[in-house]
Amino acid sequence: MKIASAPILAIAMSFAVLAGGLTVSSQAASSGTLAIAIKDDQGMPVRDAVVMVYPATGIAGGSYKFDGNGVMQQRNIQFDPGTLIVAKGTNVSFPNRDRVRHNVYSFSEAGKFEMKLYGKDESRSQRFSIVGTVALGCNIHDEMKGYIKVVDTPYAAKTNHNGLLQIGGLPGGFARVKVWHPNNRVRGGETEFSLPISGSGLTKKTATLKLRK
Repeated sequence: MKIASAPILAIAMSFAVLAGGLTVSSQAASSGTLAIAIKDDQGMPVRDAVVMVYPATGIAGGSYKFDGNGVMQQRNIQFDPGTLIVAKGTNVSFPNRDRVRHNVYSFSEAGKFEMKLYGKDESRSQRFSIVGTVALGCNIHDEMKGYIKVVDTPYAAKTNHNGLLQIGGLPGGFARVKVWHPNNRVRGGETEFSLPISGSGLTKKTATLKLRK
């Protein structure tokens, strides 16, 4: 989950330009943007940390989607992507792209289920209606681990390999921010803080997580 590149340089470069591969979530045409860098307590960037923003002004109703389009596939005996963000109420498909069969399951409170053995190019689906973290496993391949983060805000994204992301379309004012990672050493894996968001332009933030090794 950690990248061996120089974290200070990566963070500085990220705030200067919006490079390819940077996750961006934008929900409005003209408003503020939060640029956030996530690192561990050794100063290294943290990949696949999910950042969720809750503006004090509230969140408008309506449906919304995230990168990944609600698909958690099995490929090369792995869950792909390793972490998928979905909105509450999303029906997620689980296509098998491997030559071997999988038996996908979760014991998480946010989504308990089991998908009996199914083979290559077959698919199963599951609806997730509870906000929280769904940890995935496979009864056939113990090394397979994946996560679905079910959220109730359109302002959510996950960090790239440099530990960076930007979330746009944010109204100005104070906002509550949650940062989740499966190895975060806090209850539920979520660190929470508040910060003021500029109503126009860029708001920068660096957050540090203490991760389990």
